Amino acid sequence: MAETAHALPLDPLEPRDLVAPHHDDKSLNETLLDHVWRKPGKGWFMLLGLTSAALGLLVIGVTYTLARGIGVWGNNQPVGWAFDIINFVWWVGIGHAGTLISAILLLFQQKWRTSINRFAEAMTLFAVMCAGLFPLLHTGRPWFAFWLFPYPSTLGAWAQFRSPLVWDVFAISTYLTVSALFWFVGLIPDLAALRDSSKTKLQRTIYGLFALGWRGSGRHWHNYKVGYLLLAGLSTPLVVSVHTIVSFDFAVSQIPGWHATIFPPYFVAGAVFSGFAMVITLIVPARKYLGLRDVITDRHLENMNKVILATGLLVSYGYLMEHFIAWYSMNQYEFWTFYVNRATGPYAGVYWLMITCNVVTPNIFWFKKARTSIPIMWVASIAVNIGMWCERFIIIVTSLSQDFLPSSWDIYTPTWVDWCIYVGTLGLFGTLFLLFLKFVPAVAVSEVKELQLELKHAAHAAHGHGADTAGAGTLTHGAH
Repeated sequence: MAETAHALPLDPLEPRDLVAPHHDDKSLNETLLDHVWRKPGKGWFMLLGLTSAALGLLVIGVTYTLARGIGVWGNNQPVGWAFDIINFVWWVGIGHAGTLISAILLLFQQKWRTSINRFAEAMTLFAVMCAGLFPLLHTGRPWFAFWLFPYPSTLGAWAQFRSPLVWDVFAISTYLTVSALFWFVGLIPDLAALRDSSKTKLQRTIYGLFALGWRGSGRHWHNYKVGYLLLAGLSTPLVVSVHTIVSFDFAVSQIPGWHATIFPPYFVAGAVFSGFAMVITLIVPARKYLGLRDVITDRHLENMNKVILATGLLVSYGYLMEHFIAWYSMNQYEFWTFYVNRATGPYAGVYWLMITCNVVTPNIFWFKKARTSIPIMWVASIAVNIGMWCERFIIIVTSLSQDFLPSSWDIYTPTWVDWCIYVGTLGLFGTLFLLFLKFVPAVAVSEVKELQLELKHAAHAAHGHGADTAGAGTLTHGAH
């Protein structure tokens, strides 16, 4: 009996694992709202200047494209899809971690999502905004983009629903709308807290406007919880559906390297893989400079690294199956694409960089020391994002540049306009993220308070139960 009592495990979610135990509601308010009220430092302004300069490149690239046409891009025949679709798929993938962390982990009642969900949700919105630019510009005449929506008009022209471009329009618009609603609903209690702690009338008016009259009453909290849960349930299928639709852009074609039924699950795994890597890339410096180490703990980072490892293994399995099917099918075009063109062709360097970053790098997270080392995880997350961009490049460019007829083969080379637009979207993403960190609580204050209370009650209950059982076991042992 005594041995059994001593073997009882404690609750694995100790308060100190997810929230520093010395905090109370007042200190959590001060810690989590401090970066909104204090004056930004020189580092924030330097980063904002850097991202704004990159955003200027986007303005230059888009303006030049609209003035001259998409012929200024590197696209050619047969590589009609290039940097535009590469970056579109990459940005959509990055946006997937936000929905996964916020919605799916909420439905599965995973407590470790609480301190990181708002980072991920904001990242989702900004990444989807960047992604939406590319299909729009790719049409060549974005001022006619409204033709892609099915609405009654005097033209009598309806959207062609067999076109992957129309699928992308619906996928992106739905994903952006639901993600924005989910993010905003989660913000309402914290916006009310900012309203109540505002120092000026202007601040109180702006935050009060967005708080939608929140007073924290029982009825408000009930409606909030129900609405938040419903939006989580609505968002969950989007994780699978959005990137599945994006993968159909390729899988429904006959191009070697694209015509594969493995694409939908393979793309979804890759999206979560790159999304979690981007969360690590952003959250590691943010938690240090915003003073959030007490609420974004090593436990959060380690769990995210475990997800990166798991999805990295799924991506590696997808690569393996692609090569296996190309060999097993005895299709000469598929075999050429996977075993000759990609591995030894003109883009072999990009291919092997992809393998190194996406297959080799995540395996360091088998080791706890790597999962808990800040420098290692940060460098690895950047490597994963580079690798996933290379994957999109390889999938699109190698399959199009060398397809069925050698007479139609050609090499693709991006132009300065391509690079300006891509770097510019990085600037747009960075600028929006820095503004988010300045004006909105980066961590959900109300959820962290609720989590801390739950964990303390759970820990006390577990310790009390263990002590009672141990005492009973000692008495029993003494009687024997």
